[in-house]
Amino acid sequence: AAAGLSYVGAYVINAYKSYDNFMQDKYALLPAVIIICVAVVMFIIGLIGCCATFRESRVGLGLFLAIILVIFIAEVSAFVLGFVYREKVKTDVQGTMSSVFEKYDGKNPESAVVDYLQAQLHCCGVKNYSDWTNTQWFNSTGNNSVPLSCCRQDMKNCTGRLDQPQEL
Repeated sequence: AAAGLSYVGAYVINAYKSYDNFMQDKYALLPAVIIICVAVVMFIIGLIGCCATFRESRVGLGLFLAIILVIFIAEVSAFVLGFVYREKVKTDVQGTMSSVFEKYDGKNPESAVVDYLQAQLHCCGVKNYSDWTNTQWFNSTGNNSVPLSCCRQDMKNCTGRLDQPQEL
């Protein structure tokens, strides 16, 4: 389990590199770091449990049970806090994404991240393609279209025009 958690934490940190422009707060990596720390603690606790079982120590097994109960309580608390604050996180992420979409000009690094995100997630805009109508890029191009990264991958001649929403 510790190895699995370590892998997940490392994967999240690696995936963060692709989306770091959407996260203004550098504390966004905190969950991944916590996951890796939990993995280390789980490894140590597993060792304590194995040693206590091998020596048939009642005190060691009691300590192991107490530690497992504390971990269970912490996991339940984390789940409840995640459930309670999910809307705040959603609102914060949407606000940050909207500000990044506002900076889109097709040339800057934020633009490359937006294009990558839309292509990888097969989406267009923060909520949908109409989000682009409020951006500076949409108003400056004057051709009533969205970036080509909004186009569906199976559409070969997509121009990103809003009068053809079935291609987006």
